[in-house]
Amino acid sequence: MPKKERKRLQVVISEEQDALLTRTAYELSSPERLISKSEVVRLAIEKIAREMGEDTHLEELRSLLDDENVSEEE
Repeated sequence: MPKKERKRLQVVISEEQDALLTRTAYELSSPERLISKSEVVRLAIEKIAREMGEDTHLEELRSLLDDENVSEEE
């Protein structure tokens, strides 16, 4: 059976965001299974999509994005 094709996405992130990804991957990992930063990003995407489907925390997510845009412009 051929491998499932995946789309690739390149995103520029800050050093702080990279550190958060690294720390999250480390905390989710166990001796039996190491979690990659890519897996953390995929998990976050699924979690955000679910929350949007439930209409919960949308304003909070929007405010985080607004805060993020401000910090990128500095």
